[in-house]
Amino acid sequence: MKHGKLYFALALTVILLCIAAWLVFFFNVSGTANRPITLTGGSVQGIVKPLDVVFNPPALEDAPAENRDAVLLGFKIMTETKKYAGEYVGNNLACTNCHFEGGRSKDTISLVGVAAVYPQYRSRSDFSTDLTLRTMDCFQRSMNGTAPPADSETMQALTAYFQWISKGIPIYAEVPWIGLPQMDKNLKPDAAKGDPVYKDVCARCHGGDGLGTPIAPAVWGNGSYNSGAGMNRVETFAAFVWRFMPKASPNLTPEQALDVAAFVHDKPRPHFPGTKPSKPKSIDEAK
Repeated sequence: MKHGKLYFALALTVILLCIAAWLVFFFNVSGTANRPITLTGGSVQGIVKPLDVVFNPPALEDAPAENRDAVLLGFKIMTETKKYAGEYVGNNLACTNCHFEGGRSKDTISLVGVAAVYPQYRSRSDFSTDLTLRTMDCFQRSMNGTAPPADSETMQALTAYFQWISKGIPIYAEVPWIGLPQMDKNLKPDAAKGDPVYKDVCARCHGGDGLGTPIAPAVWGNGSYNSGAGMNRVETFAAFVWRFMPKASPNLTPEQALDVAAFVHDKPRPHFPGTKPSKPKSIDEAK
């Protein structure tokens, strides 16, 4: 009789323990079912939020072995454009004049992450363009040259380079360091006031005649960008100058940057004949 009571008590204890364990599991799952999760370093811990976009371009030498030569060539084209892609260049500029360190610097018009934000709509074309078309446009305008064919070694190397330095940045992420700041619309540029700014600040590197020196490129004349280049827009040039010039220690005010941009804009430069991109029918037009 005593043994029977003991067995019954043990069985009841086991049943109660099982019920308690189930209740703990049930309420734990129910209490977290509607809570978002976070991915931190690849693990699940807490609350979900988008991963931060970090400026951390990989070393060029770390590119995959089968692609490394193309990546390194792309960097050479960016930094020594006339030497490595001279057949497509019509002036004395190099891509790195606007994209310092081949676009790998944050203190420039950076290209780190650019492969993640294209294709994108461009008002100039009035439709979305990919990175290849965008780069071709740069050769035609900023380099005052001709567009490398999409299947050329030059363009393929540049594409490989852009892809590699964008490694780790999610497609269509918000990349805060890409692009230039907007200038204050209330400020009005004055080319006359820009004259002394150029003489005092810019001429020491770009030359009093604006035709460039061994340490800085031409900002007007036949060796500079043409009339179709983005830098030929006063606001674009001003934003670049305000943010990055002089290169060693940017110190111009927004007013000075706009004034000197207007001064440079008035100077002669090669004419861009303009191109009208082939635009397909819209969805509505095709119906």
